[in-house]
Amino acid sequence: MKKLLYFLCHRSVIVAVSLLAQIAVLVLMIVRFSESFTQFYWICILVSFLAAIGIVSSRSDPAYKIVWLVLILPFPVFGGMIYMLFGGNRHPRWLQRAMHVVDEKMLHILKGDFKADTLLKVGEDAAFQARYLERRAHCPVYDGSRAEYFSIGEACYERMLQELKKAQRYIFLEYFIIQEGRMWDGILKILKEKAAKGVDVRVMYDDMGCMFTLSKDYREKLEEMGIRCCVFNRFVPVMSLLLNNRDHRKMCVIDGTVAFTGGINLADEYINQREKYGHWKDSGLMVEGDAAWSMAVMFLTLWDRAVKADEDYEAFRPEKFSVPDAAGYIQPYTDSPLDDEAVGHTVYLNMISKAEKYIYITTPYLILDTATNTALCNAAKAGVDVRIIVPHIPDKKSVFHVTRAHYPPLLEAGVKIYEYTPGFIHAKNFVVDDQFATVGTVNLDFRSLFLHFENGVWMCQTPCIQDIREDFIQTQKKSEKISLRRSRRLNLLVQFHRSVLRMFAPLM
Repeated sequence: MKKLLYFLCHRSVIVAVSLLAQIAVLVLMIVRFSESFTQFYWICILVSFLAAIGIVSSRSDPAYKIVWLVLILPFPVFGGMIYMLFGGNRHPRWLQRAMHVVDEKMLHILKGDFKADTLLKVGEDAAFQARYLERRAHCPVYDGSRAEYFSIGEACYERMLQELKKAQRYIFLEYFIIQEGRMWDGILKILKEKAAKGVDVRVMYDDMGCMFTLSKDYREKLEEMGIRCCVFNRFVPVMSLLLNNRDHRKMCVIDGTVAFTGGINLADEYINQREKYGHWKDSGLMVEGDAAWSMAVMFLTLWDRAVKADEDYEAFRPEKFSVPDAAGYIQPYTDSPLDDEAVGHTVYLNMISKAEKYIYITTPYLILDTATNTALCNAAKAGVDVRIIVPHIPDKKSVFHVTRAHYPPLLEAGVKIYEYTPGFIHAKNFVVDDQFATVGTVNLDFRSLFLHFENGVWMCQTPCIQDIREDFIQTQKKSEKISLRRSRRLNLLVQFHRSVLRMFAPLM
């Protein structure tokens, strides 16, 4: 009974019920008005017609267009109204202006570090990618910095603790999920000690990501410890497109000289201290040198927007120092859903299109948009060795069915797909031709690619690219290869179920 009462009183249930009630009232009002007033009925029909035209002529992915047309056409009375309220990824002009100011500030601070054209000596493909990230995301490429890859969450966590203990000026943490337990307790102990010594410690976490892992007043608890805290995009019971835009980034920045990122959130399953879906396979990356300063600016820009501040970023810039064993090029990047530029998506497409020998991908979800699906199939057809590892034990069964629904066309084109049999793989890695790699937070699904705030690190000719490739090979040995025959050998009910889920995948 206590568990039931706790569940019913949880704010997630209250918010969900409130939103559903608002949608139900809206639909009821539209239907009743259309029945009572002929003019209103025809206005609704006109709105749905205009919405359909807008959807068809938009630059959205075809799959996204189809799902909205399927929802609108059978219900023309209220379908168009619903799309006008919830469809697309449009945002208020005031919010776009606010983000533009933040974007311009990031450009002003980092423009002096731009050096994409120096990669021409490596090759046009490398310069092309670096140039894109500098021009469209305002994220510089760096030489003289070092990247270290961690093939498992436990190793990344241990190294993070070591580096946190060295902090002298500031510590910035930004994560989608934080949960009390062994992992967070170990980090929090250091944060409290550093804050007591005058280190500027800041924590930013996503409200939806931590809905079930942290109490509503957890921000106040951290503030009492001397840790500045921001809860990103509070989840409120009011219908708004902004609820879709979550902070899925994962960053730990220390003094602007060392930074961590990857798929690892701050919860015990990520270091296999708690088993949820079998063995949890994740990856992390530590960046050392000037490239870490770029990630500090990424944090500060989003922090300033969230808390409505205007800080002097130059005050956080570290002194330049030489990094031993630095080689190759490192380019941290960020992706915002508010600027109409799908940076993470473009990075992936560029890497796929430039591959000549192989493309190795690890991803927890394989919910592909049309462009990515076509690019992977075309690469495989051209003789590129395309391999993808996904989980065998899912965290979300419906999403896993959608992932498997994407297998057949890829397998037909020659893409090799493997399922990680020990459990769940959460790493988001691309490695191409021993030349390029990216490690970050961007899943291969519509939410990561188009709706969430994300981040990653693109690398060119860095020594750790070989470590990423080797990790893929070792993970593949623990994975089951999926055959085309197996992916097709399904009863009609399962095929229909997966087809329906795949159609609605852009909204999941």
